[in-house]
Amino acid sequence: MPALNEEASISAAIDDTLTAFKGLDLKGEVVVINDGSTDSTPGIVKQKMQDSPQLIRMVNHDKPMGVGASFWDGVDAAGGNIICMLPGDNEIEPQEILQYLPLLDGVDMVVPFTFNKEVRTRFRNILSAVYLFIINSTFRTSFNYTNGTIMYRKSLLKELDCRNSSFFFQTDILMRLTKRGYLFAEVPYRLRARVGGKTKAITWRSFCKVANGYFKLIKTIYFKKEDKKGFNVNSATFQRYK
Repeated sequence: MPALNEEASISAAIDDTLTAFKGLDLKGEVVVINDGSTDSTPGIVKQKMQDSPQLIRMVNHDKPMGVGASFWDGVDAAGGNIICMLPGDNEIEPQEILQYLPLLDGVDMVVPFTFNKEVRTRFRNILSAVYLFIINSTFRTSFNYTNGTIMYRKSLLKELDCRNSSFFFQTDILMRLTKRGYLFAEVPYRLRARVGGKTKAITWRSFCKVANGYFKLIKTIYFKKEDKKGFNVNSATFQRYK
């Protein structure tokens, strides 16, 4: 759970995740990545840790490193076999994605797409549509969305050589794994309006980092000769092809 100055929502984001764990009878943990917050976010998380020491942990960045870097630090810190990033702004109701966990018996990624796009601004939706068109056209895919709270099998993430640290990280991972042939399922989920703060995704700096990641991915997929790797033996894809 990456969090940069999310004092208005981080408590609810953690509580809702723990409630989803209990309601869905899941054994899970919340690893909060405090990405250099200057507000009371870390203090709120520390209080939550005292209340549920076995379920909540925190990794601290001295300065903001970006959502992608926070994701990868979360992957390294996580103790479970399945990884899912839930943003600290609480825009995603955890149960909306966690309810699909059983699908990972047959696939290695669960890829959500939003069905209530009206909760976001028209500009944000247009931007997302243009971005998705570019991604699908470039990499010959047909995803409905590539930047959501995707659930991954941790063993697949650990074998990736590239770790993009920008907002492009979800798309980067998804394209690399699907191009290797790993199976996925697309599912609908609902967004809810933010209760505070503002998105960090739409800035000039973020755009530049995303563009850099995009061109690097093109180079890797279309121009770099990589050794053909077989499917991870712990993957559902391996088991289904076996």
